[in-house]
Amino acid sequence: MRDLNLPGQRHPEKAHRADQAQPQKPAWIRVKAPTSAGYKQTRDILKSNRLVTVCEEAGCPNVGECWSHGHATMMIMGEICTRGCTFCNVATGRPDALDAFEPGRVAHAVETLGLAHVVITSVDRDDLADGGAEHFAQTIRAVRHRSPATTIEVLVPDFLKCAPEALETVLAARPDVFNHNLETVPGLYPEVRPGARYFHSLRLLQRVKELDPAMFTKSGIMVGLGEDRQSVLQVMDDMRAADVDFLTIGQYLQPTPKHHRVDRFITPDEFKGYETAAYGKGFLMVSATPLTRSSYHAGEDFTRLREARLAKLGRG
Repeated sequence: MRDLNLPGQRHPEKAHRADQAQPQKPAWIRVKAPTSAGYKQTRDILKSNRLVTVCEEAGCPNVGECWSHGHATMMIMGEICTRGCTFCNVATGRPDALDAFEPGRVAHAVETLGLAHVVITSVDRDDLADGGAEHFAQTIRAVRHRSPATTIEVLVPDFLKCAPEALETVLAARPDVFNHNLETVPGLYPEVRPGARYFHSLRLLQRVKELDPAMFTKSGIMVGLGEDRQSVLQVMDDMRAADVDFLTIGQYLQPTPKHHRVDRFITPDEFKGYETAAYGKGFLMVSATPLTRSSYHAGEDFTRLREARLAKLGRG
């Protein structure tokens, strides 16, 4: 585990390659500032429940669109992460103790927003023996209790320092989708995700299918960090070997000048090529566009994912 800084402090490594010239942002990556009444209502509900969202903490470009429809990705276990990934805008440091009432507040917000599908994610909590697995499970159960019809997607950390039971704890709470992002190609891990291990993350996804073959699994990467096409195709093969169902690919955007720079902006045609290749490799569901993020249109995509599985079973 990396040394922890003071709460909220950014890692100095996040300046790596950031002093190089930034390519000009193309028209296809631009979004409008959020101003709708629906956006403001969602913001107020989240604020009244004292909840953190990855939409804000990670500076998601889709926040205006998603919040205008009442869709928000809940980020549990605080807003300070024990890792220092160079792509991520979440603060690094010593997190606070877990809030035992947070699962209930998440469940209340989900009920108030009337969400048909919710994505629950978290910071990395290497300071906890189980990485926060039980807190995830409690949050899933709380949402199920208040909104039994809501489908639940979890986007979990890698539980790198935890016993295998951590994963089993999350799965025992029966989320509908298990998501863990590989984030980038393995050759860029030392620069982009230095606190993580590519093959550990891959194995985590594989173990989900071993423990529960019916569980939908999902993973995603960013492009534009310096990878090449062949390395992206190899990640697809690795994911399929782990029986991952759903792949997301989106354009990396540099949160601040101190973060890893954008190597280049991938064109929409290139994203379409990745989508075609991924479906050819056997993924049930693929979302590959410049603005794709793990939680973007997650509810609609989950519906399509279930339909794709039923269609595949029908063909079988």
